[in-house]
Amino acid sequence: MATIKEVAKEAGVSVATVSRVLNGNGYVHEDTRKAVDAAIKKLDYRPNEIARSLFNRKSKLIGLVIPDITNPFFPELARGVEDFLQEQGYRLIIGNSDENREKEINYIETFIQHNVIGMISTSGEDTSLWEALKIPVVLLDRVTENYPSVYADQAGGGRLAAEILLARGSNNITLLRGPQHVRTAQERFLAALDVLGRSNAVFQVVNTSFSFKGANETAKQLFDMYPETDGIVASNDIVASAVLREALKRGKNIPENLQIVGFDDIPVCELLYPALSTIHQPAYQMGAEAAKLLIENILHSSNEAKQIVLPVSFKERETTRKVEM
Repeated sequence: MATIKEVAKEAGVSVATVSRVLNGNGYVHEDTRKAVDAAIKKLDYRPNEIARSLFNRKSKLIGLVIPDITNPFFPELARGVEDFLQEQGYRLIIGNSDENREKEINYIETFIQHNVIGMISTSGEDTSLWEALKIPVVLLDRVTENYPSVYADQAGGGRLAAEILLARGSNNITLLRGPQHVRTAQERFLAALDVLGRSNAVFQVVNTSFSFKGANETAKQLFDMYPETDGIVASNDIVASAVLREALKRGKNIPENLQIVGFDDIPVCELLYPALSTIHQPAYQMGAEAAKLLIENILHSSNEAKQIVLPVSFKERETTRKVEM
């Protein structure tokens, strides 16, 4: 990779002159500017964005914190963020917090050291971590009244999942409750709970995490405690996949005797056998909308607590029965 010294040598000017061209500071004769631009193009020189940002106190860097990079839902969010930012000439730094407050704090400190001009977080809803920051912050797939947020209609998704199982004949339903500290998880849980509570179905609640390890433990616990379950509203697709696997191991006929509805619509849902019916969240679009909102706030020096809620939908596959017409 070419250095600024090599660009200066190629253009026949000083390093300081190249720096003035790059940063748009100070007078540079038009012929000299053209010579520097030609050298940059010929050598395919790419300025060190971090070094330039430290010099200018400005940058094109955005920080993104996600809770679990092994969960396929979050890379899809991140891709939506990254693609939009790249189109606008910005760059992304990603940190994986594992829902650990200390790790999130460390990443925030790292972002600030790299002079990011804005941050997107999908990890937790503890706003005290950001209150001292002097940069715009947008929450993605997380909700709080104090900060701008982009998320899907969690309550609508929870209601839809419960209504689908009831409409398709399940009457002994297990509702899997996601992490209680995550507001979006609780919104979908409470909405499904409300639907089931107003029905004639028997139902029960089992707590679970969103992780692979937690999903496997939950699946075994569920069928040990409630072997007669004939319908499951899962907290996410990872948990639903673990439940599907455990159900098949125990000889359950799906969807004839047991129906399962996931949540998220991660790509693997279509590859499972039987393919998983689930509530689709527009993850990529959510990421792009969060990036768009952040850039708007950066350009207007604002952090207005705007809330963007995107619709969800039901993706019917093979773990739910067909509705008779």
